[in-house]
Amino acid sequence: MARIQPFTHETLSTLLALNDRLNLSLYMPAHRTFPERSQDPIRFKNLVRQLEGLLEQHSPESPRDSVLAPFHELLDDQSFWNTCPESIAVFGGEEHFIVVGLHQAVREAVIVNGHPYLKPLLRLAPVIDRCQVLCLSRDSVQMYQGTGQQMQEVELPEAVPTRLADALGNELTPRDQQGHPDGFSGGGERGDPMMHESGGGGKQDEINLDRERFFRAVDKAVTEHCSRQSSLPLVLVALPENQAVFRTVSHNPFLLPDGIERDPATLQPAQLAAACAVVLRKRHDDGLNKAFDRYGVALGQGAVGQHLSEIAQAAVEGRVALLLVEAEREIAGTIAANALNREAADSRKIHSKDVLDELILAVIRQGGEVVVVPPERSMPTETGAAAVYRY
Repeated sequence: MARIQPFTHETLSTLLALNDRLNLSLYMPAHRTFPERSQDPIRFKNLVRQLEGLLEQHSPESPRDSVLAPFHELLDDQSFWNTCPESIAVFGGEEHFIVVGLHQAVREAVIVNGHPYLKPLLRLAPVIDRCQVLCLSRDSVQMYQGTGQQMQEVELPEAVPTRLADALGNELTPRDQQGHPDGFSGGGERGDPMMHESGGGGKQDEINLDRERFFRAVDKAVTEHCSRQSSLPLVLVALPENQAVFRTVSHNPFLLPDGIERDPATLQPAQLAAACAVVLRKRHDDGLNKAFDRYGVALGQGAVGQHLSEIAQAAVEGRVALLLVEAEREIAGTIAANALNREAADSRKIHSKDVLDELILAVIRQGGEVVVVPPERSMPTETGAAAVYRY
């Protein structure tokens, strides 16, 4: 059975390195249930036939049989089709064959080019954003790491206290003292976060202070030994009253402003991943808003590009700081090779099914940021691309 790779940042880096060589790219949505699933191999076969025709046009001198052989083998792999994910992206060439499983639907597409076709993957980039998840109660800590698709518990470094008693030791307020150990007043056992600090008896203030000291110790250790080591965004999972206290004492620059206001003990890993997906999507949407704001400011300063040819030239010169690309738009055309590659011969022309994908690659090569704009958002230009220039 063909190995299905998950879509990760490492996968994206591998594909970016497959440049300046023959690349066959195939995207296809699939099905997990009958009778639709039985039609997937037929649709895949039709797409491979399209690849054959494009390969003849693009690179007639290439060894078609050997390049296409892995695609035909995949077609005959019944176990693959029985376990196929929601969508697949398949990349082939003379020295590589990569099958990427996707958990979101994509449009059918086949392209033969000098690099992998990346725009559909970049649109899905938010689902591969990794994060760390701090599951916090007033007396215990757990850490998870993963994406909105999959989350796994990780072992915390020894320096991170995982229990209230570990952090406070002999300074812990005895539990046989008067006051609710969970920090609630008698009037609100587990509900109103505005009530949890009030009442509760003579030792309630000390119990609440224990929680605050515990949270400070956790924050300091997690920041130093987890967040700064991974540089991943941190999602806090805790009841609302614990969210409020932790955020008040936290100095972790990686802590996201949006958390999951649930008791961590009630969430299984799959539920945790799904909840984190919502938080990460919100983070991506906020980033999209900031990208549009950057374009608006740069527009007022006259530091933007709106036409494909000028953006391509600025990209190869390293002047594009941010590129906005319309997700659902494909623009077939011809563009000068030296506008996309500084070392290219001036006379050579690149004929592309999607010039926008060529711009994406050119900007990434020079360290620029690329944002693929989903169809529910309106592009600020009519050309399918908009650039913010560094200078």
